Amino acid sequence: MVRRGELNARTTAWIGSDERNADKTAIIFEADDGRVTKITYRELHTQVCQLANGLKSLGYRKGDRAIIYMPMSIEAVVAMQACARLDHTFGRVRRLFGQVGAGGGSST
Repeated sequence: MVRRGELNARTTAWIGSDERNADKTAIIFEADDGRVTKITYRELHTQVCQLANGLKSLGYRKGDRAIIYMPMSIEAVVAMQACARLDHTFGRVRRLFGQVGAGGGSST
């Protein structure tokens, strides 16, 4: 069971590998203001590849470390997936109740 606000980013890691599901909704994101954004697996795959290629062009290589400092959003998921795609270890810094705490994961 997935609780509200949780995301299994590993589930979206296979994006782009199955054309039958390319136009299905991958993520439904509801912002704090109630605005809902949906993205398909195809759109997610495109954005992840674009960011991963951008990171590679900046010199990031397999095994590098990255810190993602942005609010939880579709863009944050894209950033985490791009890091995982490049086999980076990454952490996501989040702000909770006025304090900065570290959260995140790795590509393994």
